[in-house]
Amino acid sequence: MRIGSVSENKNLEKRVAITPETAKKYISLGFEVCLSENYALHLGISDVQYTKMGAKILKDEIEILNSSEIIVQLEMLSDDKSLNIKESQTLIGVLNPYNNKEKLENLSKKKINLFSLELLPRITRAQSMDILSSQANLAGYKAVIESFANFEKAIPMMMTAAGTVPAAKVLVVGAGVAGLQAIATAKRMGAIVFATDVRMASKEQVESLGGKFLTVEGSENLETEGGYAKEASDDFKKKQEELLSETLKKIDIVICTALIPGKKAPLIIREDMVNNMQAGSVIYDLAAIQGGNTAYTEVNKIIEKNGVKIMGESNILNRLPVSASSLYAKNVFNFVENLFDKEKKKININLEDEIIEKTLIK
Repeated sequence: MRIGSVSENKNLEKRVAITPETAKKYISLGFEVCLSENYALHLGISDVQYTKMGAKILKDEIEILNSSEIIVQLEMLSDDKSLNIKESQTLIGVLNPYNNKEKLENLSKKKINLFSLELLPRITRAQSMDILSSQANLAGYKAVIESFANFEKAIPMMMTAAGTVPAAKVLVVGAGVAGLQAIATAKRMGAIVFATDVRMASKEQVESLGGKFLTVEGSENLETEGGYAKEASDDFKKKQEELLSETLKKIDIVICTALIPGKKAPLIIREDMVNNMQAGSVIYDLAAIQGGNTAYTEVNKIIEKNGVKIMGESNILNRLPVSASSLYAKNVFNFVENLFDKEKKKININLEDEIIEKTLIK
């Protein structure tokens, strides 16, 4: 069987789905690996590094798409590339079914197997395939680094003969995977860290990392069975706003990570809250691409309001593409290995397997 991958639009996506390390693993499973020319050259990975592992490099992307039983990507293929996928082929990636509904329906009509990895269930057996966790970890780390780089004061407390520099106060909104990594990173760099989340189960995790959990009075546990956050009630939102309004007056840096799968990001930090923050503060909004958790967020811009900088990028992982590709490629390999029948040397779409059933777009 042939597994293939073609270059992404590098203006939007710098990560790759197959690394030399995972190419070798696919070949050891019995796959032939085909990649487009200069596939990962922008990451400092030459075609020679792939061919040394046994992969084939082809100039013609259409040939790769036509001849690969399995195609692995990051983003949804462009329309012109999608036309080259045929019946019974399998496409695996972050297909974003909420935004690409029509495209995916058309591909599904052609009897193409479509697997979207962001739909993986949060179960123990799927942890090694969990692209949301591996990528969010890096995003949480990088958001802290980027916001600290734009904060014009020192982060840790410094005691000098000339006086004491106080430690920066950081608030993390949303204590999922990205939020917890943001807490850990900010804490390691010497900040005083606070966090809030709609899921009460997060309190213990936040405190274990040295953060202080801000509890909304009479809060309910807003967590789905799959471990994701669900939408809060109007009463909860009002109480959360009151708590945040007072807290933000004393905060230097805010990292926003709150997302609800398939929906617009909840607006948590409103205009009046930003206006009451100290000049020189920084907000990094990881939810920017889904509308943002902050009123003034604009994608790929630094907006300044009353001396407060609000930042948000369409794809923060483009700033860590080598590390992000390494983890993503391993996640994809583990998914393909689970999908692959080693004895029959073919794909086995076993709908009794929760991992396969949840990620298959029907």
